[in-house]
Amino acid sequence: MYLVSACLAGVNCRYNGSNSTNEAIQELVREGKAIAICPEIIAGLPIPRACSEIIIDEDGNRKIVSEVGQDFTKEFIEGAQKTLEIAKTIGIEKAILQSRSPSCGYGLIYDGTFYGKLKAGNGLTAELLVENGIEVYTENDLEKLSI
Repeated sequence: MYLVSACLAGVNCRYNGSNSTNEAIQELVREGKAIAICPEIIAGLPIPRACSEIIIDEDGNRKIVSEVGQDFTKEFIEGAQKTLEIAKTIGIEKAILQSRSPSCGYGLIYDGTFYGKLKAGNGLTAELLVENGIEVYTENDLEKLSI
């Protein structure tokens, strides 16, 4: 069983109310081979919500802030923790997450400038899953999974 980002399964849960539908991932959910989760929604953030990115503050701490300066770090951490709890309960070993996201991004995330630039790094949920032994992939890695 896979854990997948809900937006990849066609759920309109992205910050702007859209989705990032991936047909192969939708099929996994339809076949009962994947469960779709949005860490930001299970943390209680609304749809739509402010576009947010990971920044490093003056003390060197990672924070999730919106383009207008709202701090959503607490909510993103809560969403990551709840996602991990669900994954552990179900026995998830692999996750397919939305690339570049401050929650789900894996390998590359937006750089915190809100100019669409990328940097090496992981979103909070992806990082927590990896730290707990769950293999993380993005929608760009499906060929590695032989789905």
